[in-house]
This record gives sequence, structure tokens and C-alpha cells, in this order.
Amino acid sequence: MSNSPIETDVVIIGAGPCGLFAVFELGLLDIRCHLIDILDRPGGQCAELYPEKPIYDIPAYPIISGQELTDALMEQIKPFDPQFHFNQRVDEIEKLEDGRFHLKTDDNQEFICKNVVIAAGGGSFTPKRPPLPGIENYENGSVHYSVRRMSDFEGKDLLIVGGGDSALDWTLNLTPIANSVTLVHRRDKFRAATDSVNKMLALREEGKINFHLGQMTEIHGENGEMTGVTIKGSEEEVLVKCNRLLPFFGLTMKLGPVANWGLNLHENLISVDTEKFETSAEGIFAIGDINSYPGKLKLILSGFHEAALMAQKVNAYINPDKKVVFQYTTSSSSLQKKLGVK
Repeated sequence: MSNSPIETDVVIIGAGPCGLFAVFELGLLDIRCHLIDILDRPGGQCAELYPEKPIYDIPAYPIISGQELTDALMEQIKPFDPQFHFNQRVDEIEKLEDGRFHLKTDDNQEFICKNVVIAAGGGSFTPKRPPLPGIENYENGSVHYSVRRMSDFEGKDLLIVGGGDSALDWTLNLTPIANSVTLVHRRDKFRAATDSVNKMLALREEGKINFHLGQMTEIHGENGEMTGVTIKGSEEEVLVKCNRLLPFFGLTMKLGPVANWGLNLHENLISVDTEKFETSAEGIFAIGDINSYPGKLKLILSGFHEAALMAQKVNAYINPDKKVVFQYTTSSSSLQKKLGVK
């Protein structure tokens, strides 16, 4: 990787939905952006953890998948030609004497920018691995911690483990295409949405899925190909025949290098104000799930709102002498020209 610094107006750390929409809001103000993400593609958690899972609370979309939302946002920001840097993590941020920021990634790429926007979700995240001997030998083949393509599980014998939304949602979504589905949870109480639980119980009553109370104790198979899993209940052990295991034990979220950037943190989240979503460091902003403030709701639509207000303050920093005239995309010919619709 070249050590020649890339100069731009804003570096956005994180290319999830909030980071992508920040490109749009900044682009309307003629502010150029580069985005850095540790993943290999845009979309953040939407693309990594539930690209085909339906989302129901995006305004104007009664239902949209994580990948569809990502695709729509990428289409929306095309006029602003954002530059992406994937498979990289920002390790260092330093404020220069001239007020700009110097960033360096773990791939030794350097950036110099006027403002920094942290849109890194909950930080770097990894699925929690079940305490099963030898499970790593089956990962990325028989064991999957997320569903990127539903078609990968078509005609398979699935063992889904967990009692939260992910476990129940994928039980419901994969049952129509799988050869068989068995759900395992350590107790008969679930943390998922009531509607999902009721639908799962109906499938069980109809004999369309199997359900076991208990915990996994042993994986059976060879050469990375699973043939079954032993489930230990309160009274007996059962061998469930399966060739795909989907354990949903939650995620371990870590701030990583963000924790060392000198920002005020609250319970491993970055504290911001609610006027402009600026951190304790002037010129560094945080939007989306990574930030914290009174009344915070961890919703994508909240992050979109935060991006809009952040962009106005960034514009004031970058163009301090420019009079701000607020415009609407529906009526402003100059904004429509930027978007290529005029």
C-alpha cells in the first residue's frame, strides 16, 4: 500500500447505512468523502449479518432486505463519486497543527482530511463461538454464523441454535427451502419478538420443524463435513442429524482502536451532543450505533437524522465564510443538478 497520503474533505470510518447516507448529505454540500471499512464491501452489519433478512422500519419501504437497502444507498450516492477503502481498519488519528486530521490504517494507507465522521456501528464485531470441541474445523463449511445467501441452505438439514431474533427469524425464513429444520434452545422462553415465537410454535405444531430443549455437546462428522450434533437435555441426549449448523449466540462487539483516540466514551460508546453529533474532539463526529446521547435509539433511521445534522456542522467548518441557505431537493434546481436529475 502506498504511503502517499490521500487528501480529502471528510473521511468516514464505516460504510454501513449511516456512513453511506452521510455521503449523500455531505455531497449535497459539495463536500468530498473517502470511506474506510474493515469489511470487504459496503453495507456494514446489514450486508455482513443479514443481507437477505427483511427490515420493516425504513421510511417509505414497508419491507426491504439489508442488501437491497445497501444497493439503494449506493445508487443514491453515485453522483458524488465517493471513494472506498475496504479491508482496512483505522488505527491512528492525529490532529495536525493546521487543524486537519491525519489518519493511518492497518494497511499503512494515510489520509489527511478536514473532518472525520465515525460511523462504525458497534465497532468491530465477531460472532460468539459455541463451546464445542473442534467446531473451528467445520466453520465456513458446515457451520455458519450468519446467512449471506439463503440459497446456500436450500435442501439442507439445518440445526439452528438460539432463542433470540436471529435464531427465530432464520428458522421462519429457511424452513420453506430447507430439507429439514431443527431449532434448539436451552430453555422454553425466548428473547425474540412475540410474533416470531408464535409463528415458530405454529410450525412446530404442524410438524414442519423440530424443537429440542437442551445444549449442544458434540459435533459429529469428518473432513469438515458435519453429519450431526449431540443435544443434551435435562433427562436425555439426542443425536440430531444435520449437515449445516447455524448457532446464533450473539456478537462480541469491540471498539478496537477507537478506544485509544482520546474521545469521551460512555459504556464503550462515543458520547456526542444532539445538535451536531460532534464528539469531545472538535471536528470529529460520530453517527449511528457507535454514539451515545440521552434518548438514543439504535435505529437506522435515527442514524440518517444524525447524518443530516452532522453534515451542516461539517459544512460550517469547511466553508466558514459561506452563507448557508438551506435548500430542499424537491425544489432546488442546484441540488437537482448535483443529483443528475435536472
